[in-house]
Amino acid sequence: MTEPRPVEPSTEDLSRLAALYGVATSYSPSPDRTVTASALAVTRALAALGVDTDSPEAVRAARAAREEELRARLLPPTVVGWRGATPEALDALPAGTRLRITTEQGETRTDTDQLPPGVHRLTATAPDGRTADAHLIVAPPRLPAPPGRSYGLLVQLYSLLSRRSWGMGDLGDLTELASWAGRALGAGFVQVNPLHAAVPGAPTDPSPYRPSSRRFPDPVHLRVADIPEYAHVEDRERARALLERADRLRASVLEGGALIDRDAVWELKREALELVRDVPLGPGRDAAYREYLAEQGEALEDHATWYALAEVHGSDWHRWPDGLRDPRSAETARARGELADRVDFHRRLAWLTDTQLAAAQRAAREAGMTVGVVHDLAVGVHPGGADAWAGQEHFAAGMSVGAPPDAFNARGQDWGLPPWRPDRLAESGYAPFRQLLRALFRYAGALRIDHVMGLFRLWWVPLGEAPTEGTYVHYDAEAMLAVLVLEASRAGAVVIGEDLGTVEPGVREALRERGVLGTSVLWFERDWEGDGRPLPPDGWRADCLATATTHDLPPTASRLTGEHVELRDSLGLLTRPLEEERAEASADIADWLAELTRLGLLQATTGGTDPSSEEAEIEAVHRFLGRTPARMLGIWLPDGVGDRRPQNLPGTWDQYPNWRLPIADAEGRPVTLEELAASPRLRALVRALRESAEGRPS
Repeated sequence: MTEPRPVEPSTEDLSRLAALYGVATSYSPSPDRTVTASALAVTRALAALGVDTDSPEAVRAARAAREEELRARLLPPTVVGWRGATPEALDALPAGTRLRITTEQGETRTDTDQLPPGVHRLTATAPDGRTADAHLIVAPPRLPAPPGRSYGLLVQLYSLLSRRSWGMGDLGDLTELASWAGRALGAGFVQVNPLHAAVPGAPTDPSPYRPSSRRFPDPVHLRVADIPEYAHVEDRERARALLERADRLRASVLEGGALIDRDAVWELKREALELVRDVPLGPGRDAAYREYLAEQGEALEDHATWYALAEVHGSDWHRWPDGLRDPRSAETARARGELADRVDFHRRLAWLTDTQLAAAQRAAREAGMTVGVVHDLAVGVHPGGADAWAGQEHFAAGMSVGAPPDAFNARGQDWGLPPWRPDRLAESGYAPFRQLLRALFRYAGALRIDHVMGLFRLWWVPLGEAPTEGTYVHYDAEAMLAVLVLEASRAGAVVIGEDLGTVEPGVREALRERGVLGTSVLWFERDWEGDGRPLPPDGWRADCLATATTHDLPPTASRLTGEHVELRDSLGLLTRPLEEERAEASADIADWLAELTRLGLLQATTGGTDPSSEEAEIEAVHRFLGRTPARMLGIWLPDGVGDRRPQNLPGTWDQYPNWRLPIADAEGRPVTLEELAASPRLRALVRALRESAEGRPS
């Protein structure tokens, strides 16, 4: 006898319940098309938010309970106010409601007039006796505009090796690059990839976009020789042996054609850092370290504890002994004590890395950069890593962030990153987001937010299901933006949102209203609502960072020659016949070259370069960028030497050496930082962009 199939809740009941929790039941990949989300996606998303949908009765009961909760509450968990305006949630309170506000500064107020920016505590008492407590976020109306118009360099730091780095680019190289670019080129910024702490293990995932922690940086980027204590290491013989190994590792990449080996680099640095840790800190350094520990508090303690436990139990906390899976358990407290030496080692590494990051930003500003170092914030974190363990109550269990099917990927995408729960964020006053931003702004002149649309909604995919079985879950975008504007304003930092691809209507407008810059890439800027031709410079938006390419796209030389099509074909990534792809790519480039010629930008440079040459075309592309009103103009550093290989090729894993390539010239020969600084080609490219931006003939 077969078991009866469970009765499914009605579509209407499920949709009404989902709407109450911000879970979408449909989405529009294009203005003329609507796709219905599967019931599986909706029920799994609701379950991750703690909502019972096991039966029609459960759905109806959950909906009734939620409606009553919303009807009865005086205030949401977090109230958002923009300075100078009364929060809407307070306008909706019953007449006669009394307010009591305890500000971040410790003052007590009874009204919202002239509240200082910050995250305050609010208590409302209605005439009928009902009370409610809430977090009150007060933020400036918008971020200040970047200081003037600026141009700068974009680089994946690991790919930038100098004659002093140990097999991959490091924070010493970043400091040198910023100092040189600011003084010699007049650059206003240097943008780097996320430098978040990675999940340890061999092999380590080389992608900087799937870190263990976004809040703390990765010590693999340390310049060991720049640590003051390194000069006082007692075992000089061992230190010398490590340096010789580092020389061989660097030579294997720069001269032997080897890929960047992050694991080998970290093994060397870890051994050297163990020696450094044995050197006592001087009084001033010790005071600075103690101050850092006090500032970072429990978050740093958790971070260091996770890394100490990972050395013993592996780098996925889901596989640890039961008691250690809870960061607040007695077992974890006991293990922290037993591993106190290792916990302190990892706390020390975080401090050393933070110190060198701050030094890089300081050097950039001292070199005359108006912005300095632009850091990159990844979308999320590895499910088995430190952040997911320490803050697991804020993550949606059983779900992963991704993207729905679109014109570029018919199967959708699953990025393997657990999403934050919007309800838990609101209940905490957005504490995890605030603390994350505050940590990054310690050493950032600007912050690029990858997939900035995630402040509004994210595509949640149930674990074990295809990305097509996902749905969008909405966040309180006003609260997320208020936190972002508040923390960036406090730091005096610029914010850039990566808003490429499919963007929900209204998102770009909301970001622009709050002073968040967008991202514009030349090849995608066409008159899509008109004739589809390349968008002329005066049609571009001003509030953006404008570039010719990104780390996920072909270098400009590869795009101009069509080599990127051949590469994708060789790896089996094309979805159409090769000839069709070639023809489309060729037509696209022909359109742009015609536009560059029409504008008089494709011509011989001051050095007398043949106008039909690749170098002249790359310069013309950047002259075009200079003609746009974009507030920030970026040069992909590998474009300065003719590199033809993308740093990352989406859709590949083992087939292509993603995140492991050093910057190379047009022949594929690795180029050091010292050679870059002496490159006439790079200087000519910067000059072409600068003079175009300043309205002078180049």
